[in-house]
Amino acid sequence: MVVSGFGRSPPLMIAGGRVFVFPCIQQIQRITLNTLTLNVKSDKVYTRHGVPISVTGIAQVKIQGQNKEMLATACQMFMGKSEAEIAQIALETLEGHQRAIIAHLTVEEIYQDRKKFSEHVFKVASSDLVNMGIGVVSYTLKDVHDDQDYLNSLGKARTAQVQKDARIGEAQYKRDAVIREAQAMQEKVSAQYKNEIEMAKSQRDYELKKAAYDAEVNTKKAESEMAYQLQVAKTKQRIEEETMQVQVVERSQQILLQEQEISRKEKELEAKVKKPAEAEKYRLEKLAEAQRLQLIMEAEAEAESIRMKGEAEAFALEAKGRAEAEQMAKKAEAFKQYKEGAMVDMLLEKLPLMAEEISQPLSAAHKITMVSSGGSEVGAAKLAGEVLDIMTRLPAAVEKLTGVDISQAAGNPIRVH
Repeated sequence: MVVSGFGRSPPLMIAGGRVFVFPCIQQIQRITLNTLTLNVKSDKVYTRHGVPISVTGIAQVKIQGQNKEMLATACQMFMGKSEAEIAQIALETLEGHQRAIIAHLTVEEIYQDRKKFSEHVFKVASSDLVNMGIGVVSYTLKDVHDDQDYLNSLGKARTAQVQKDARIGEAQYKRDAVIREAQAMQEKVSAQYKNEIEMAKSQRDYELKKAAYDAEVNTKKAESEMAYQLQVAKTKQRIEEETMQVQVVERSQQILLQEQEISRKEKELEAKVKKPAEAEKYRLEKLAEAQRLQLIMEAEAEAESIRMKGEAEAFALEAKGRAEAEQMAKKAEAFKQYKEGAMVDMLLEKLPLMAEEISQPLSAAHKITMVSSGGSEVGAAKLAGEVLDIMTRLPAAVEKLTGVDISQAAGNPIRVH
């Protein structure tokens, strides 16, 4: 029921209930919510391969009252229409989808897989009818037939195929029977061969065990013989070892006698040679010790003598130094009186000593080789000339050091620079 009018905006929709309506100012309308059974029939529809067939399906549809949106859509679409009109609209929609799906399939696909065809129609039609507020409850393919005897031919072909498969199956059964018979025979022969092999294995195991037992018996016999021979060899070896021990004892006695003889000779050698040698060594050591003490005492005496001599020389040098100091003091006093004349006198007194010192290196030479260019003297005169030449340079050196010209000191007044 749908109530509209005063105070009902939007209209009130009630599925299977009751409502109070004000006359004149409100209006009530009804729409069926019953399930509609539709006989969807499509005659002579061409399939994908161009074969015309007729298909009949049974569909159950109804307006969904529980879904508010679908109910509102259905009210907008079918309000004021009768149940037959609603059924006709749904039928035409289903038939259109059924014809479209048949056109995309082959006869074999429709005939052999009816469930798939029904599901396909149900799915496509549901998506379209939902937009009208109608839900497809179910769809079932009821009948498929044609006027060209196409389906009958498919049945004959299928029958022939079944018969063919039956003949092939019978032949395969006979073949399998022959194969199984051959396999049975083969298994029989294999079992016979296995039995013979097992017998051969048993015979072989018997012979191997018998050979092993025989080998064990022979081994025991050989071990007994070898044990006897080994015992004989051990007895001989023990006799030889005892003989060797006797020889070792004899040899030990001989070695002991030799060691005693060596000890005796060593003692004799010690008495005749070592003892006198030790006595001589002791004597020489004592002599060496006495000589060492003598040398030490002589060195100490010499050191004392040197010390005393040094003290005497030091005393003499000290006296000489005092005398020379007094002399130098007197000379200094004279230098004060005579000044440059005293200095010149002292220099002249030292000239022979200076000449001696200059010629000293030449007198110490062992060998002198002189080379002349032909224009000067050679030999001892040359050496004397060299010494005199050095002496003639002394006045100039003295003049530079003291400012006194000693070459003019004898006859000329002294020039002080």
